[in-house]
Amino acid sequence: MTRITVIGAGTMGNGIAHVFAQYGFPVTLVDVREDLLKKALGTISANLDRQVKKGLLAEAQKTSTLQNISTSTDLKAAVLEAGLVVEAATEQQPVKETIFRTIDENAPADCILATNTSSISITELAAVTRRPGKVIGMHFMNPVPVMKLVEVIRGHATEDQTCSAILDLCRRLEKTPVEVNDYPGFVANRVLMPMINEAVFCVMEGVATPEAVDTVMKLGMNHPMGPLVLADFIGLDVCLAILEVLHDGLGDDKYRPCPLLKKMVAAGHLGKKSGRGFYDYAGK
Repeated sequence: MTRITVIGAGTMGNGIAHVFAQYGFPVTLVDVREDLLKKALGTISANLDRQVKKGLLAEAQKTSTLQNISTSTDLKAAVLEAGLVVEAATEQQPVKETIFRTIDENAPADCILATNTSSISITELAAVTRRPGKVIGMHFMNPVPVMKLVEVIRGHATEDQTCSAILDLCRRLEKTPVEVNDYPGFVANRVLMPMINEAVFCVMEGVATPEAVDTVMKLGMNHPMGPLVLADFIGLDVCLAILEVLHDGLGDDKYRPCPLLKKMVAAGHLGKKSGRGFYDYAGK
């Protein structure tokens, strides 16, 4: 497994490309526009600078990491020689299914197709391909260069050989892979999102302010950041999408998205990326 193709140059995609390139893999980073790819390379370079400044990387390693990354807006061409494709596009199942069909039609027969989805069914994505045994979930955590966990999600048809290869690959990246099965939200978001949702209910019902909720969870539960700050960093639209997947997939009202969360997303208050969520990020 040598050449890696990463689809999607956003926050997760550029982080995934960064890590693979840092550990010596040639990476092709794919997105629909050149300006998005240019922005992603700028982000990767800035994050590498941060690692160098902290003494985690040598300057020469930064240079070699950037040299390992090429970019493309041609999805079909970018997967022709890939040993692994990691899809990190928007968290919308129809979009991902279209991408998986295209990858499947153009990638080598032995290429493993992975998705960085945080909640969408691996089994359903695999079903649109002719190689369901080679489809798997690789759910990296944000920020990818820093966080050690990777949820490795087996679909219903994922082969043992595929799973073993991805577990080994994660260890080569000095990540800690945890194997889980394909149920809505997997483990990380099945546990995290109800907590965030309940924190939003606390705000909506006037139990406490966002600052008070976050302080309780930080000082009382020893969390490094409060659930509402975390929701702003994740993106409130992403949190809502994951809760809807949990609610639809498991049919339990405990996953029902808080009306305030829906209202904020409808208003375009998506968190840090939009400049406003539970906190104001304008000018920061």
